[in-house]
Amino acid sequence: MKLVIAATGASGTIYLQRLLAQIDCAAHEIHLVMSAHARQVAVQEVDDFKIPEGIREHAETDLNVPYVSGSARFDAMVIIPCSMATIGRIASGTSDSALLRAADVFLKERRKLILVPRETPWSLIHARNIVALLEAGAIVLPAVPSFYSRPKTIAEVVDTVVWRVLDQMGLPNSSAYRWQAEAGKNKKI
Repeated sequence: MKLVIAATGASGTIYLQRLLAQIDCAAHEIHLVMSAHARQVAVQEVDDFKIPEGIREHAETDLNVPYVSGSARFDAMVIIPCSMATIGRIASGTSDSALLRAADVFLKERRKLILVPRETPWSLIHARNIVALLEAGAIVLPAVPSFYSRPKTIAEVVDTVVWRVLDQMGLPNSSAYRWQAEAGKNKKI
């Protein structure tokens, strides 16, 4: 698959870090774009933020990247974390950076665009922007963890959201917890 992974300045760099760690970079073409504020937040939140080998990094100001054109064939884009400011800009059609232009292209080309907001509470403006994006075809997947798997560490809590993102991207993940209704038992499969 050809994927664009982006991050904006909302708190939640750990979601990006865990997602990057769980994608097989040798099997997929991965392009990463982070806003300037996302990089600042990464330094503040994650002591040893690492970008795995094989991922192609791009500046948010570089409009010569392939994923900003509808003629380039990409499978999915995820913005994790996605600030409410970014959601508002995408909902209004603002395309003044490579990150925003890519989101606009994914929507207009009817490609999978996954937005992972972490901010809470929402204002009515946030909710209306979310509705506009849902109506335009985006997938909005708030960073709300689940606890069926009985996570014991912060990374395990974060992974419950990352597994959902991977599912939406269409990427297999053998470590994902799956609900089992058999005999009332729930287990990792």
